[in-house]
Amino acid sequence: MSSPLKQRILDTADTLFYAEGVRAIGIDRIIAESGVAKASFYRFFASKDILIAEWIQMRDRAWRLWLEDSVSTLSPQAKGRPLAVFDALYARFSAPGFRGCAFTNTIIEFSNADHPGSLAARVHKQQVVALLERYLIDAGQASGVAAAALALDLMLLVDGALVTALREQKPEAALRAKRIARLLLSDSD
Repeated sequence: MSSPLKQRILDTADTLFYAEGVRAIGIDRIIAESGVAKASFYRFFASKDILIAEWIQMRDRAWRLWLEDSVSTLSPQAKGRPLAVFDALYARFSAPGFRGCAFTNTIIEFSNADHPGSLAARVHKQQVVALLERYLIDAGQASGVAAAALALDLMLLVDGALVTALREQKPEAALRAKRIARLLLSDSD
């Protein structure tokens, strides 16, 4: 279980990093807005890089839990889950405060692919691909290598929809991606 102070720092970082970007926010601002002492901050996070990586991991857990819950609610039957992903994204894109994908945004902000935040964000993307692959297998759409390849194709559509929804400031990108996904899935039958 996480310390309440540590969680307060992570929650403050979450709000600030998502709204303004990781590089734009300094440790002093996080300390000030979280209301913790500087010593407390450094007891939990030896550096901003460590904070960024832990923030990404926290957000990853929450995001994947949200996706799994949303998809199972939207499609109680496994057969519909690969496409239900895009309905869940549509709802997410429609929410107030949507500012794109925190994971993609973090990857973009760091030119160094070995930065802890970038590494954690790429792990998140791999875990989403694995979830998509599981949905495809459970739906009977594909198995083995074919499911892995199709999951990568769906992830391309997910990432494209995330960026397009932010660029257009409209949630419909998820529905366009769903239409393309439906074609991919019908092609794989």
